[in-house]
Amino acid sequence: MNKILENIKVLDLTNVLSGPFATLHLSLLGADVIKIENPKDGDLARKLGSKSEYNNLLMGTSFLAQNANKKSLTLNLKFDEGKEIFKKLVAESDVIVENFRPKVMERLGLGYDELIKINPKIIYCAISGFGQDGPDADKPAYDQIIQGLSGVMAINGDQTLNPLRSGFPVCDTVGGLNAAFAIMSALFHRERTGEGQFIDIAMLDSIMPLMGWVVSNWLLAGQAPQLLGNDNFTAAPSGVFKTKDGSMNIAANKQEQWEQLCNLIGIPELIEDLRFKERDIRKKNRFELTPIIEKVLQTKETSFWVELFNNNGIPSGEILSFAEALDQTQIKHRQTFNNVNVTGIGDVPLFNLTAKFSKTPGFVETPPPLLGEHTLEILSKIGYDNDSIDMLKSKKII
Repeated sequence: MNKILENIKVLDLTNVLSGPFATLHLSLLGADVIKIENPKDGDLARKLGSKSEYNNLLMGTSFLAQNANKKSLTLNLKFDEGKEIFKKLVAESDVIVENFRPKVMERLGLGYDELIKINPKIIYCAISGFGQDGPDADKPAYDQIIQGLSGVMAINGDQTLNPLRSGFPVCDTVGGLNAAFAIMSALFHRERTGEGQFIDIAMLDSIMPLMGWVVSNWLLAGQAPQLLGNDNFTAAPSGVFKTKDGSMNIAANKQEQWEQLCNLIGIPELIEDLRFKERDIRKKNRFELTPIIEKVLQTKETSFWVELFNNNGIPSGEILSFAEALDQTQIKHRQTFNNVNVTGIGDVPLFNLTAKFSKTPGFVETPPPLLGEHTLEILSKIGYDNDSIDMLKSKKII
C-alpha cells in the first residue's frame, strides 16, 4: 500500500524520548528515518530499561519502544569529515529533527541558517525543554522538571498525596507528539508553497494545552484546581467507586445519567434530594454522595455493575491492572502492537501507528536498528567507497 510519507527522508539526531517519539510516528507513516548516533554508544535510551542484558546489547527496552522502522548511522559531528557527511545527507533530505539544548548545532556549524544554504527547502525541528529563546532557554530539562514547572504535579493527587507526578513521562511524550504534528504541518505547507522552515518545540509549551479545561477555569473564571484524586472535577458522581471485589470507574456526567444511576441502584429518592438535585450543587457535595453510592455498590461485584450501567447508558468500566490493560481483547482487535524479531533478543511487541488510515495504514515493519547497522548502506549511497569507509572507522568518525 502507499504510505503517506513515502520518499520523505528524515535525519534524526534525537535521543531518549521526546525526539525519538516524534520520529517514530514519521517512520510509521512511511518516512525514511535515518537515526544519527554517536559512534561510541549511540542514543542513551539504548542503555535504559528494566532488562540489563538488553542494555548491555545497547538495545534497552526504552530504545526498543521508540525506534522501529528506523535506520542507524553512527557519525561523530565534531569532526570535519563527519560534518561533511551530514551536509551531504542534508542536501537530499526533507526533515531534520534534534533535541539538543539550544545553540548546540550552531556551535557545531550546523545550525539552521547554515543548513538552508545547502537545502533551502529543509524543515528543521528543534525540540527542547523551554524553547530556543527566553530567560529559561538554557536550563536543563527532564520530564519531571517540566511536570513540576508546568503545574502538572500541582494538580495531581489529593490532599494526602500532592504534589504528584504522572506515572509516565507525559511532558516528553506530548512534546514528541507536538513535534510530529508540527512537522506534518510544515510538510503540507511546503507541498503548497515550496518553502521549508524552522520549528521550535518546547516541552513546557506543549504540555499546557493538555490542561486546557483546568487552565481555562483558572484564567477565565478564577477557579483554582481542586485536589480530588480519582474524582472528575467536571461532574458527580464521576470517578472511582468501591465495589464488593474492588473498584470501578463511573462517569454519570449528564443529568439523565445521574437520575438513571439512582434508579438502577435503588435509591431514587436522591434525585430530588436538595444536596444532589442539581449538577453544580452535586459537585460541591460529592463527599457526602460517594459513601451513599458505595454502600450499594459494595453489595455486588464490579463486573455486575459495569454490565448493568453500560447497558443502561451510564459509562462505566473496570480498573484493570497494567498487564490486563495491555492484554485486553479490544487492544488485540485494534492491532495496537505488532511483533517484530530483534537480533539477539527475539520477537518483541512494539506499537503500530494508532491512527487507523483506510488508504495508507502504518505498521511496524522493521525492528529498531542495532547501533550503526545501516552505516555502510547509507554512506555507500552518497558516494563513499570501502576504503573511505574504513578510513572513517579508523578515525572513529563512524
